[in-house]
Amino acid sequence: MYKELTRKKFKHIVGVDEAGRGALCGPVVAGCVCFQERPPSGIKDSKQLRPKKREYLFYKILSSSFYSFGLVGKDRIDEINIFWATQAAFVKAMDRFLKVTGFKKKDTLFIIDGPHFKYSDYNTKCVIAADETIKVVSAASILAKVLRDKIMRGYDRIFAGWNFARHKGYATQEHRLLIRKQGISPIHRLSFKLAASK
Repeated sequence: MYKELTRKKFKHIVGVDEAGRGALCGPVVAGCVCFQERPPSGIKDSKQLRPKKREYLFYKILSSSFYSFGLVGKDRIDEINIFWATQAAFVKAMDRFLKVTGFKKKDTLFIIDGPHFKYSDYNTKCVIAADETIKVVSAASILAKVLRDKIMRGYDRIFAGWNFARHKGYATQEHRLLIRKQGISPIHRLSFKLAASK
């Protein structure tokens, strides 16, 4: 698919993916990636990589690509819901990408992991499971995941007792039990179902 798209009218093919959509707290983070040179070996969907390998590839991707990020915090997530917050994170990342690279919008195709993108101001192609099949989207998934994990480790130092560094805010049994014990932290998404099951 990647070669097919590059043969068409677009000069630049950019992968777009997010991390944190399903978490109970913290931001949703979107990443954009366009390779400047040959992609580093070993790139695949971030969920298929061990943390140390993701971290290693994160820096390899940064040094071999044009990239950007878009973040939407928990307050905005609670205000507009996670679907629209994820869309907003994509828009932020894509806008920033065009600004930092100077690429023209008409020459740039953004391949987005997932079935939906609701804004028509960009050239986009939505592909389900693109992070598993298109390397530039896999790279975006790695950047988004590693940056968000770093953010959650930072929150762990600020808000002790929820073990954010371990579960990264996702709905693990440990996390839900800690919510019951500790209560709600300032970074928990109040629009989500936070209560632990009995």
